[in-house]
Amino acid sequence: MPTPYRNPVFDGYFADPFVLRTADGYVAYGTGAVVDGRAFEVLTSPDLVSWASAGGALELLADPSLGADYWAPEVAEHDGRWWMYYSVGHGDKGHHLRVAVADTPTGPFVDTGANLTPDERFAIDASPFRDADGTWYLFYARDVLEGDRVGTMVAVDVLEDMTRLRGEPRTLLRPSGDWQIFLREREMYGQVYDWHTLEGPFVRAHAGRYYLFYSGGNWGEESYGVAYAVADSPLGPWAEPAGVPPLLRTVPGAVLGPGHNCVVQGPEGQDVVVYHAWDTGRTARRMCLDPVVWDDSGPRVLGPTYGPTVLPRER
Repeated sequence: MPTPYRNPVFDGYFADPFVLRTADGYVAYGTGAVVDGRAFEVLTSPDLVSWASAGGALELLADPSLGADYWAPEVAEHDGRWWMYYSVGHGDKGHHLRVAVADTPTGPFVDTGANLTPDERFAIDASPFRDADGTWYLFYARDVLEGDRVGTMVAVDVLEDMTRLRGEPRTLLRPSGDWQIFLREREMYGQVYDWHTLEGPFVRAHAGRYYLFYSGGNWGEESYGVAYAVADSPLGPWAEPAGVPPLLRTVPGAVLGPGHNCVVQGPEGQDVVVYHAWDTGRTARRMCLDPVVWDDSGPRVLGPTYGPTVLPRER
C-alpha cells in the first residue's frame, strides 16, 4: 500500500539531510546541534516516514582549532564499514572535508585524521558516489574566484581509497543565473563580489546517464532551490537542460527554501527525494521528502508538498 505522510517528517532541526538505505530500514544524518556529545544527529526509520533519534553520530575532533561547526554528513558503505564524509570549520570560514569511519551505520564514527581538501580555500557538502565499474568519486562544493560569476561551485575528484582523493579536482558546474546569487556585494577574500552559490551536490545514475542534483542561491532565503545537470560520465561534461525550472522551489506561505537533497529508494521501490525546508516562521530547517518520477526528459519531483500525501509504488 502507498505510504501516507505529511512534511516535515521529523519535528526537530535537521538540515542537509542524507538518508542511507540499510538492510534494517533507513538511517538519516543531518546538520544540527551536538547530541550526546557527538556531532550530527542520527535518525532511524522503517519506512522513511516514522523517524526516531538514535543519538549523535560523530566523535568530536580532539583539536578544536580545526573547527567547531560540523556540516552536511553523508555516509557510504564499503567492505563492511561505514564512511562518513563531512566538513568542519569556523562558521563560514576555513571549512575542509574530512572522513570518519564506523562499524555500524549508526556509529559512533571516529575521524580518520585525513584532511581530504588541504589545498582548497573552502570545501563543504561532500557526497560520495560509486559508479557501476566500482570507481568511487567525491562530489563537493568549493570556492572559485575566476570567471564572470564567482562563488561556491560544484566540483569532483576521484577517491583513490575511502580516505584519499586523487588530487585532481575539477569544477563541474559554474553559476548560470541570478537565482543562484547568495549575496550581492559580499566581501570575500579581500574583494567584493556578487557571490553565487551552487552546493549540496548529489549524483544519481539512471537509464545510462548521470544526474547531478544541486542546490543554488542563499540557503536562508526563499530563492533557494534544487536544480540538476546531466552527463554521460561522472567526470562530465555536465550540462543543465535548457528551459527546465528548478525541481524544488519555495511555495509562498507554505514551504520556504527547499534544498540540499539526496535521493533514496523508498520502501515500495520508488525514488524519493529527501531535503530540508524552513517552517513559515523561519525557526528551523526540517527534513521533508517527496516522490521523484522519471521520464525521457529527466526527473520531476512531485512537490514540495505540505499537506497529507503518499509515497506511491514504483510504476
